[in-house]
Amino acid sequence: MSTGAAVPDHQVEPDAPALLRVRDLHVHFPLGGGLFGPRRVVKAVDGVSFDVRRGSTFGIVGESGSGKSTTALAVMRLVKITSGTVHLGEAEIGTLEGAALQRERHRFQMVFQDPYASLNPRKRAGDAILDALNLMNVGEPAQRPARARELFLQTGLRPEQLQLFPHQFSGGQRQRIVLARALAARPELVVCDEPVSALDVAIQAQMLNLMLRLQRDFGLTYLFISHDLGVVRHMCDEVAVMYLGRIVERAGRDALFARPLHPYTRALWSAAPSFDPDARSRRDRIRLQGDPPSPLAVPKGCRFAGRCPHAQPVCKEADPPLREVAPGHVVACHRVGDAGQVLY
Repeated sequence: MSTGAAVPDHQVEPDAPALLRVRDLHVHFPLGGGLFGPRRVVKAVDGVSFDVRRGSTFGIVGESGSGKSTTALAVMRLVKITSGTVHLGEAEIGTLEGAALQRERHRFQMVFQDPYASLNPRKRAGDAILDALNLMNVGEPAQRPARARELFLQTGLRPEQLQLFPHQFSGGQRQRIVLARALAARPELVVCDEPVSALDVAIQAQMLNLMLRLQRDFGLTYLFISHDLGVVRHMCDEVAVMYLGRIVERAGRDALFARPLHPYTRALWSAAPSFDPDARSRRDRIRLQGDPPSPLAVPKGCRFAGRCPHAQPVCKEADPPLREVAPGHVVACHRVGDAGQVLY
């Protein structure tokens, strides 16, 4: 999808209640050490907090390895949460297990990146939807085939395609089947992990606009993971930028794209200059050098300091707190003032 795509008219009430509340989320993966060596830990997500308002789309962006997909998997309870809380409405889903988790599972569903790997090649498309309806015990059994047909129509597929196998569909059509399967449970929250990155550019826009229409029709809330800033700008109401397991900046879409404050956010924007026709000629463009540090050896101070062209000695010594510098705009950077002024 072109980064210059028009932003749809999707408005969320500013005082809409939070459906998803994540607080101080940690996901650490222990690695075995040697016989006498210390035990090592990969800090994939290391203290992440955010709210997602009901009916909105909350985006998380960052480089590969930033922790954004692990955050999504933790919310879905597909990886073990080390510490922190995840509330979906009044339910604390981060600690649920077994039957208790299964009872809540219908409320939150996921659309994965690869539609080719998300479907059983030996099952007909209609059976994939019916299996979801049966598993979640949605409606009366006799009514479920009609519901599967309805979901096909709602996601832009034809009823006669219910009898086809996944290999008989295009990539975009397979992702529509995956979306229909997710909606079968009538969820409140849909977690989307790079849902269009495996699709052709022309198909991406169709899929995104379908998701926006379904959001309006069904009151869905999306947690949207993507590395594509054009997609994020098209879809999201609020955006968080992650780096090495932490959120370094979070704001409403318009504020964040108009005036990114953190040097890392600016570097990401600089890598996509088509957001702004004048971006190529800006003197404040930031070009990143090197790779992020290893999550096995998180550096002292600001985690971005080793790659930041504006780093000062304090940046390598003190971990900057995430603080609000404008209404709804938070940033973790020593070089941004308390009133949001850039000091570099």
